[in-house]
Amino acid sequence: MHSTPIYPKRLIKGDTIGVVAPASPFDENRFYTGIEVLKAMGFKVVYAQGLFHKDGYLAGSDYHRSVQLQRFFEDDSIKGIICARGGFGSIRVLPYLNFKSIENNPKCFIGFSDITALLSTFFKESALVTFHGPTIMTLATASKKSRDAFLAAVSFAAPIRITTSTGITLQAGVACGRVVGGNLTTLCHLLGTPFQPELDGRILIIEDTGETGYRIDRMLTQMKLSGCLNGIVGLGLGSFRGCGKIEEIYRIVQNIFFDMNIPVLGGLPIGHGRTNLTIPLGAVATLDSVKKELIFHEPATT
Repeated sequence: MHSTPIYPKRLIKGDTIGVVAPASPFDENRFYTGIEVLKAMGFKVVYAQGLFHKDGYLAGSDYHRSVQLQRFFEDDSIKGIICARGGFGSIRVLPYLNFKSIENNPKCFIGFSDITALLSTFFKESALVTFHGPTIMTLATASKKSRDAFLAAVSFAAPIRITTSTGITLQAGVACGRVVGGNLTTLCHLLGTPFQPELDGRILIIEDTGETGYRIDRMLTQMKLSGCLNGIVGLGLGSFRGCGKIEEIYRIVQNIFFDMNIPVLGGLPIGHGRTNLTIPLGAVATLDSVKKELIFHEPATT
């Protein structure tokens, strides 16, 4: 495991952002709406070759999707990379990627949901700080707050601060550590693979969509039984859209983490909700579940 994280270079107006599709295919009309949002922010946009390929529930073969991603990291004219959408398939491209090359060509990489497999693994294997934030598809309908947070994360020289007045203190406390995580289902599926995330000393952020309460219970229980949660110092819960009543999710989390003396904060505006604030995974932050805030210590870019 790398000891010194690599922060990508800050994006400025006029920079080129490349769009890749490492997971599922997508609706083209909504895609172009999301592209216009990026252009309105002042960025140029290029597409990966074969971006619109379809292979069932995948945006092309595993090799095809890995090649477009690898090429964009190695293209010096492209300053940042954003994913078209999540869905499924990111985990399947991991064996094809050259992580040393990605480490040698660091740049802003943005996405969420199924893209968690890449966000997490890029930090683990390449030491690259990545961005849990919108995809092109969600940018198309994102709230102004989400769009502003995305631009601030990748372009502003100021630490990110997330304070939520509607947050829920599930376990009181304060913790400091590098922030990791993302989509719960995707993280759970990385267990037992060479790409299982390192969670010791970390603040874990999780979110999900379309999973029933018992499935969330099962995934968190599996992670706890595996021992991978033993060393986390804090837990933040993003949105759980379509997962039933949020009170039930919170009860499940409290039942699983009751014997761990860590702060647990619910209600972070991160994930599949209309408001999806961008956060840097791999960066150091303080989680205060009483003040209901997640404060990063330094800018996410250099």
